[in-house]
Amino acid sequence: MSVLSIVHYGDPILKRKCKPVNNFDKIISVIDDMFDSMYEAEGIGLAANQVGLDMHLFVVDISHTDETDKTHIFINSTIINKNKDEEYFQEGCLSIPGIALDVLRPKKITLKYQTPDQKWHEKIFDGLLARAIQHEIDHLNGVFIIDRVDHKERKKYKKDLKSIASIQAKNRIEKKSNKKDFFL
Repeated sequence: MSVLSIVHYGDPILKRKCKPVNNFDKIISVIDDMFDSMYEAEGIGLAANQVGLDMHLFVVDISHTDETDKTHIFINSTIINKNKDEEYFQEGCLSIPGIALDVLRPKKITLKYQTPDQKWHEKIFDGLLARAIQHEIDHLNGVFIIDRVDHKERKKYKKDLKSIASIQAKNRIEKKSNKKDFFL
C-alpha cells in the first residue's frame, strides 16, 4: 500500500468526466492506496481523479461519526434519485485546500453502484454519507464545490484558487521534468 499525491485545483484531470471501471483485476490495490491517501490527507472521501486516476471510483470513511461504523467503496456509481428536501452544509475539499463553502445538496439520495466484487447495488443514503457521496460524484464529473456556489461567493476565492492552480501547474511541470531525467 502506498500514499498517492493529491492533485489540486488547476489539474486538467479534475475537470474531466471519469471513465467507467471495466477492469477489476487490480482494483483492490488501487482502493487500498486511495484509503491510505485519504487518511494521510485527513479527509473523509476521495475520488480517483483526485489522485490522478481516470476511473469512476471513490471511497468514503465517516466511521468516526455515529452515522456508520464501516468504510464505503463506490464504483461506476449513479445517483438515480434525489430527495427534494435540501440543506446547506459547509464542505471542504482535499483538492482545494484551505477553502470551505456552504453547499446546498439534497439530504437523501438513491445510488446505483458497483462494489469490488463487480456486483451492482441500489441503496438510499442520507446524512453526512449522502453529502460525501454527492461531493465525490461531483469530482468524478469534473465539478468542484466552488462550482456549486453563486458567482458572488466564487469571486471571493478567485485569488486563492489562482494561487492553488499556479502551485499545481508548477508541481506538474516538476513531475514531468523528474520523469524525463529518470529515463535519460
